[in-house]
Amino acid sequence: MPDTELHGPLSGIRIVDLSQGVPGGYCTRLLAGFGADVIKVEPPGSGDPLRRHGPFADVDNPRESGALHLYLNAGKRSITLDTSTATGRDLLEGLLKHAAALIDDRDPGVLEAEGFDTSTFSLTFPHLVVTHLSAFGQAGPYSSVPSTNLTSLAMGGQMAPTGDPDREPLKNGGYQADYQLGLNGMTATLAGIWAADRDGSGDEIDVAAMECMASTLELALNQYCYTQVDMWSGRRGNVLSSAIGLYPCQDGYIGIHAMPRNFPALARLMDAEWMVESEEFGTSAARLQHEDELSAMIYAWVGEQKKKEAYEKAGKIRAPLAYVHEIPDLLDSPQMQARDHFQHVDHPVAGEHVYPGAPWQMKGTPWQASRAPLLGEHTNEVLATLGLSSQDIAVLRGGGVI
Repeated sequence: MPDTELHGPLSGIRIVDLSQGVPGGYCTRLLAGFGADVIKVEPPGSGDPLRRHGPFADVDNPRESGALHLYLNAGKRSITLDTSTATGRDLLEGLLKHAAALIDDRDPGVLEAEGFDTSTFSLTFPHLVVTHLSAFGQAGPYSSVPSTNLTSLAMGGQMAPTGDPDREPLKNGGYQADYQLGLNGMTATLAGIWAADRDGSGDEIDVAAMECMASTLELALNQYCYTQVDMWSGRRGNVLSSAIGLYPCQDGYIGIHAMPRNFPALARLMDAEWMVESEEFGTSAARLQHEDELSAMIYAWVGEQKKKEAYEKAGKIRAPLAYVHEIPDLLDSPQMQARDHFQHVDHPVAGEHVYPGAPWQMKGTPWQASRAPLLGEHTNEVLATLGLSSQDIAVLRGGGVI
């Protein structure tokens, strides 16, 4: 749990977290990891829906041992509060008076449906930064359309180039659109808090996954805007060109990205330095004309390799080759181990497990590897800061408000 004696770069900043999905969960996980006091507001009884995502470290107590909950809610304080009730809203407003930011990744309109008028937040909480995380944003013709991580990837353009030429577009693994939404939400929230501290007034921030995805389309979007040529028309499968792609090896897959400047190193790695001076492969234009032949040579060579051995050889001569890390490879990576990225965290229900650390490192104020809270674990202590007595809290609990 958060240790108030630890002082991360965000120490002293309180965040109220109403999120119930991966985007808000990741956003506030990052904030908590660097010292913010994140108060996770959960529905009484059921708790955050993330708690119900398996696999479960303890099948006999799934509410406290869901994998996403253990990772994304780590380092936060959990309180249970029914914000749809008048008393619950009053208590939430009490928390917001002392908070720097409110994070909400539920559907647009849910906060208002619970009785909150966000248009008056600037009057009631002039200092508060309110960050909305959603698929399409709070406004626009799609704002109320139900969406998932898959929808965001598709609508944001990321799936267009992904997959085999004769198959449907594919999504990448996991919740990447949701995590990117959360990461951008964290950045926007910190910018809002900084501006509020400078100017004395908060802001309402609207982060849309569709825009997060569209903003990372790299060259494709620019090229189309400049030339009206879609460089991503059609899919290329694992291989973008004869010397750029993923190729099967003896024990997995190897990635090669040979640009003109490092093609000679690839040729040397393949014991085929003759290609550099050859008429067929000596120039980029020639390689383009003989793509099929070059691709066949690369497939044949890679097929005889073992991924780690090939990677080590490539590193010695700076050849453009790496291997696809499976999960065991990632956990055993000497690079990740040297940087202590994966950390062991103990939990009273789930036990000790390994979790990823932060996506960046700060030497002076390191990441706090804390556990996820039990449901409502901090309800009493948080409500006590609002002046409620133990008797008041007991009455609220009896009435189902907490």
